[in-house]
Parts: sequence; C-alpha cells; structure tokens
Amino acid sequence: MNDAQSRLLGPAEVRALAAELDLRPTKRLGQNFVHDPNTVRRIVKAAELEPDDVVVEVGPGLGSLTLALLPAVRAVHAVEIDPVLAGRLPATAADRAPALADRLTVTAADALGVRAADLPGPAPTALVANLPYNVGVPVVLHLLAELPQLRRGLVMVQSEVAERLAATPGSRTYGVPSAKLAWFAAARRAGPVPRAVFWPVPNVDSGLLAFDRRDPPPGDRVAVFRLIDTAFAQRRKALRSGLAGWAGSPAAAETALRGAGIDPMARAETLSIEDFARLATAKA
Repeated sequence: MNDAQSRLLGPAEVRALAAELDLRPTKRLGQNFVHDPNTVRRIVKAAELEPDDVVVEVGPGLGSLTLALLPAVRAVHAVEIDPVLAGRLPATAADRAPALADRLTVTAADALGVRAADLPGPAPTALVANLPYNVGVPVVLHLLAELPQLRRGLVMVQSEVAERLAATPGSRTYGVPSAKLAWFAAARRAGPVPRAVFWPVPNVDSGLLAFDRRDPPPGDRVAVFRLIDTAFAQRRKALRSGLAGWAGSPAAAETALRGAGIDPMARAETLSIEDFARLATAKA
C-alpha cells in the first residue's frame, strides 16, 4: 500500500485548516503540527507496519500523520483530547482519502485515561504518533499497560525524552522512564526530526523512538515500578542506603539486595529491569 490513495497535508493545507477552525496551537496541549509530507511518509515507513495492523494514534491534530497511516494499515484509532480537532478529523479523512475514510475511528478523549474498551473494533497492534511533549512518557507507558495486543510502536517525542527512553543500564540518561519502558518493550532511537517540519516551530529538538514489546520479567509490575521510583529518587546514594525506607532499614535493604544477587553498594542506574524485578521479589 502507499499514500497515493491519500492526499497529504502540506504547509498551506495545515494553515488553511487551522484558520477554518480558528485554531491557535497551545503549549498546554503540546500542539505542534507536522506540515511536511515527507516526514509523515518517513514515520510510516520507519514504523514497519503490516497491512493488517491496527494503529492507535494519539494526538492526531489536523490529520497530517493520520492521512499517511490510512493507506498502510487495516484501521486507525485516533485519540484526540481537543474536541474541535476530534470533530474535524473524520471530514478531513473523507475529503483527502475518501476510499479509506472508513478505516478511521476518532475518540475524543485524554489518552492518559483511555481504556481498551473505549476503542471500538479490532484491538490496536501498533502505536504510531506525534506525541505531545508534555505527556509523551506517561502516554506510552499507559497504553502499553492498557493495550496488551500492542506489539510495537514508533513515536515522535522531544529528542532528550527519546534518548532517556532508549537508554540502557549504566548510561548517563538511564532512569525511571527507561527502566519502566524496559518492563514492556525493547526500545531504540530511530532518528532525529528537524524543527522546521512543525507549525508552530518548537523550541526543542524532536526524535523518533521505536519499540517492540517483549515478555516482562517475573514479578508484580506495580511493586517493581514502586521500587524503581524509590531507587531513582536517591540515585546518588548506594542502594543499601537509598532503599532503607523501602526495605525498613539499611540492613534489611542489604539483605534483599544480596538475596537478589545485587551489590548493596551499587547505584540505581546500574540495575536492569530484571534486577529490579528480582529485588522486588526478594523483599516480598
């Protein structure tokens, strides 16, 4: 399939739609709209989608990426928090991709509150989105937790967020987001996105993050995530000291750490998600 069946939005079309809707992009909603057809084509290609995939797209905005997705997959669930944009998107699809418009379902909602039952039809298998910068990490983690059939994804986020999410243990940028995403998936950087492809132009760099779901380590996710939060809250401390409150005392923390095969003098950024899962189980 290709985007020949869908007329993509360029700068003039994006501005015309915005004018029609009297739209003034807001920082509160993290609204920066892609107006470059080559960029959305690149995103769809990098997502490595199959014709039978069902995509969930968060923050479709004016529909730039949506129109590029429709020819490539079986269906697109678009989740849009702005009711004006959500109301206009079906008409945009009908106008610019009339033969494909029935593949689109739009849900006017905050993606952070979306449940699987809120998305009608077949369950999403992939997440492809230009995510609002202010909620990129929690949206990815929420959807992976809520949509178990979500197998892979490609999201555009702030460049430093992509770096943190793809970081591995021991690296400078490894932290809470990296460890929690690793529970669900293996992530990697998938390239930069220039500022000039957005309207309005953001004052930060953007990047693509790709991920593929994998089986989580044994253990209770809620308990493991609580441990990750605690460990990184005092990341400069050795774990024996930093986890004293979590375990009940420094000695109890050392016992749990040794039981999990972890050096009590290690620091949080050296632990893999498997280490955190073993440690949570060791204390339990």
